[in-house]
Amino acid sequence: MIAAVVALTGIALTSSGLIVYSRGNALTEQRIAADLDRAVEEFGALATTGLDPQTGAGFADARSLLRVAVQRSVLASSEGVVGVVGGRVEWAAQSAVPFRPEHDPDFVAAMLPLAALDTVSRGSLQTPQRNYRYIVAPVAFGDGQPTGALVRAVDFGAEESLLAEVWRSYVLVAAGSLLLVGLLIWILVGRLLEPISWMRRTAGEITDTDLGRRIPVRGTDDLSALGVTVNHMLDRLESAVGAQRELLDDVGHELRTPLTIIRGHLELLDPADAADVATTRALLLDETDRMGRLVDDLLTLAKAEQPEFVRPASTDVARLTDETLAKATGLGERHWVLDELADAELELDGQRIAQAWLQLAANAVRYSTAGSTVGMGSRLAGGELRLWVRDEGVGIAATDRDRVTRRFERGNGASGGTGLGLAIVAAIARAHGGRVDIESESGRGSTVTLVLPERRTQ
Repeated sequence: MIAAVVALTGIALTSSGLIVYSRGNALTEQRIAADLDRAVEEFGALATTGLDPQTGAGFADARSLLRVAVQRSVLASSEGVVGVVGGRVEWAAQSAVPFRPEHDPDFVAAMLPLAALDTVSRGSLQTPQRNYRYIVAPVAFGDGQPTGALVRAVDFGAEESLLAEVWRSYVLVAAGSLLLVGLLIWILVGRLLEPISWMRRTAGEITDTDLGRRIPVRGTDDLSALGVTVNHMLDRLESAVGAQRELLDDVGHELRTPLTIIRGHLELLDPADAADVATTRALLLDETDRMGRLVDDLLTLAKAEQPEFVRPASTDVARLTDETLAKATGLGERHWVLDELADAELELDGQRIAQAWLQLAANAVRYSTAGSTVGMGSRLAGGELRLWVRDEGVGIAATDRDRVTRRFERGNGASGGTGLGLAIVAAIARAHGGRVDIESESGRGSTVTLVLPERRTQ
């Protein structure tokens, strides 16, 4: 393991260094080419719009133009410039400039023919003295005057030596890092290998029928963190499997009755009797709708176990209260009242909260009489947001309050619905880190409240 880690680390460091070195060479080439092109652009601007400082007018010949251009050239230590007039080097950079391409006869011999052309030439040249990158910008004034050219050159070898120095520093740092990695791996492997087999044995005892086992976690190293991660994964897996089994049990239990009803009526149906067909059709459609609602509610409850079930966002509680009350008024002919309004911006999933709140309003309508009062409101108190619906309906018996939020449970012997409404409300509240509180008195009405933690928008 140590050898493999050290070898892979060495390969990675070597590959990275070679890539960086190659990329550095390419970028250096690009930079030099850009600098040379910029020098020619500045030379062209001087030729067309510049003034000769000796005459105060435009340049009259190539000699004066090149003299000023060479004098004004700002050069790095690896850059040089010469002015060629009439086939010979007429001007050179100031003596303080260290790089002197005019002293290389091979370079001068190669540049003079290019200076006689009428187009800009650029390229590279290797001589016994230097490795050059150059650009030659010819200039001519006509009227029999001698032609000239600005020759700008860069010592590419000097630029490469800078990269080589960086590469040597990288090699030293990489070698030191490789030794350090080997030492640390040698120290850590002994600690890491011992608990691996122990964790493997413990994980092997976890089966699909016994998901309650967990890996004991000792220490704070990476393997301990791995054990914590695996335990969290097993928690989610156990929850998902439990939810799946519960969903299958619920579907098998609750869909059996409507399927039996549908099958029984189809078996007794007299196709020749139009009235019987119409009656059976209406009944079966009603049962089919009930099955659809049941499946939708079960899917909602199944999704409630997933992390993305709620997506909190900044929500205006006052606006949410007004909008939900406006929607609720269409649920039935009741005297709808706004009890209280919380004015705050909180982090919550407005759509899910509205879904739960409207479910409470629908329950209030279902278990109250026409014309009775149904109140809705929101309030901030004690670090909690309370969203409630109160009615003057049949109420919920004290013995039923703890179970009505469970699946397929109904209070007061109520009929209709799927028995999943309050279960969905409770799931939405739990997903927000909250709960459902029920205050009720049989025959006098109920107040069902969503209690959520107050999470202010940052």
